[in-house]
Amino acid sequence: MASISRSLRRSLAPDTCHRLLLQARGFVTAECHRPVVLHKRGPDILHDPWFNRGTAFSMTERDRLGLRGLLPPSVVSSQQQIDRFMLDLKRLEQNARDGPSDTYQLAKWRILNRLHDRNETMYYKVLIDNIEEYAPIVYTPTVGAVCQNYSGLFRRPRGMYFSAEDRGEMMSMVYNWPADQVDMIVVTDGSRILGLGDLGVQGMGIAIGKLDLYVAAAGINPQRVLPVMIDVGTNNEKLLKDPLYLGLQEHRLEGEEYVEIIDEFMEAVFSRWPNVIVQFEDFQSKWAFRLLQRYRNTYRMFNDDVQGTAGVAIAGLLGAVRAQGRPMIDFPKQKIVVAGAGSAGIGVVNAASRTMARMLGNNDVAFESARSQFWIVDAHGLVTEERADIDPDARPFARRKSELTHQGLSEGASLLEVVKKVKPDVILGLSAVGGLFSKEVLEALKDSSSSRPAIFAMSNPTKNAECTPEEAFSILGEKVVFSSGSPFDNVDLGDGKIGHSNQGNNMYLFPGIGLGTLLSGARIVSDGMLQAAAERLASYMKEEEVLQGIIYPPTSRIREITQEVAAAVVREAVAENIAEGYRDMDARELASLSEEETVDYVKKNMWNPVYPTVVYKRD
Repeated sequence: MASISRSLRRSLAPDTCHRLLLQARGFVTAECHRPVVLHKRGPDILHDPWFNRGTAFSMTERDRLGLRGLLPPSVVSSQQQIDRFMLDLKRLEQNARDGPSDTYQLAKWRILNRLHDRNETMYYKVLIDNIEEYAPIVYTPTVGAVCQNYSGLFRRPRGMYFSAEDRGEMMSMVYNWPADQVDMIVVTDGSRILGLGDLGVQGMGIAIGKLDLYVAAAGINPQRVLPVMIDVGTNNEKLLKDPLYLGLQEHRLEGEEYVEIIDEFMEAVFSRWPNVIVQFEDFQSKWAFRLLQRYRNTYRMFNDDVQGTAGVAIAGLLGAVRAQGRPMIDFPKQKIVVAGAGSAGIGVVNAASRTMARMLGNNDVAFESARSQFWIVDAHGLVTEERADIDPDARPFARRKSELTHQGLSEGASLLEVVKKVKPDVILGLSAVGGLFSKEVLEALKDSSSSRPAIFAMSNPTKNAECTPEEAFSILGEKVVFSSGSPFDNVDLGDGKIGHSNQGNNMYLFPGIGLGTLLSGARIVSDGMLQAAAERLASYMKEEEVLQGIIYPPTSRIREITQEVAAAVVREAVAENIAEGYRDMDARELASLSEEETVDYVKKNMWNPVYPTVVYKRD
């Protein structure tokens, strides 16, 4: 009994119907156990990483699929395959370097990528089982080096490339992708990859890395993800002159020509896959906000740099309040100095101020009070209303002249001056300037009005972090709360004390946002859904952990975290009446689920890396 007919539902009492539905769904095949029907046999299967399982094919499968004699006779289990790979990986890590410029971490990426090219199921099994070790390899910080070297590392195509030369052809191009169903697209134009700047077509590495985490953390089926590069040229002069560069060697399109290309892409992918979710990734600031506002109320899309970074930062900021021994409702009292006024920095300030305002009553007075808690410092210093060419996105948070006089500050004041005068509870860096939180700035933070100030050095990759945990703890001692965007080791403070280095990684949120949107059937990604995701992450940590200065969970728990975040997103979509349901679970049935049942619903719809039953069928 996999489902209940509509006529039977109408004849039953609501509670009885609900109970029978849940019982029925207990027997529904989980996402990872659905049989796979193939229209290919023999070597074609072995050369397809989606379906290849190598020596793990049973003898009956070998007969059924025309594989007998094409593999060694021994049949091994998936675990034996993994054990053998891990043994080889440890042995080959040092020897796999491709010359002196190939770093140790990049060598790991190369080995994992070769596995990805051969056997996707095994690749994701290795990644999930070793997520703490390999997430920094497939994602930040190593993915930055991958993108910088992508033209040289390119061996096998993965994903789709749309370029300025494809104008007028994208609607037909999308049908070149073999999958009839795509749940998740990560798209970039390569204009601002991490803190590394314009890498052009080489930014494809970040889209691939993000989707690896959608599969590993959120259980999105790898056959239904699609990394996309939109190549509109590059302004990187080094790449324009590099004969090995794989992208268009012309300067970037700008203005309406650029927008028309993105419009055509969005129309094409949603025409073929109406239910797909598109995550925008690493677009330069001037386009990130504009494109988000252009599409967010029409398509299922979000921008992780603007909205995901903001959500993770909010969760950390709320955690920092808890680490002070105060309730999260005290968040609107926090004084926050933000270094960086790009898409990520302004995105965080916008989201954090909305969170404060909501806690204060969501009226005009509340929004004004929230605005006054932020000081934004960019490359030109403190942003005030006296600045002639102020960025429109930063304007609402520019300090007013009357405030400046009272605080003893002026337009363009340095970060050090601002920290000395404001005595903030938090300094938050999204500047992409490594070492910006200098010794002098950290010394000034000693005079913070908080008994336990917080430092968020969130810029990626590692070299762009505003400071290291060693620098923070050596100056401010054990009371400081430290978080960074890229991973750092904890700091031994002596006498058995540990300075915890939290990683405020977007991977805590974007997989759950994507999965929750998918499973709710929401047609847009609302601010409320993003807020629900951030608050669930903030509340995930236990009180005793937070009081030790641990405000983010370990990545080893990423699938459990994603389940909780996705369930919170689903419940918020239901509460906002924008959920339309997924597969055989309609919106009314979603609304009837308890919190525990919602988490269970999410869990059952997550793909796991197990070899499915394979059936051959002729075309």
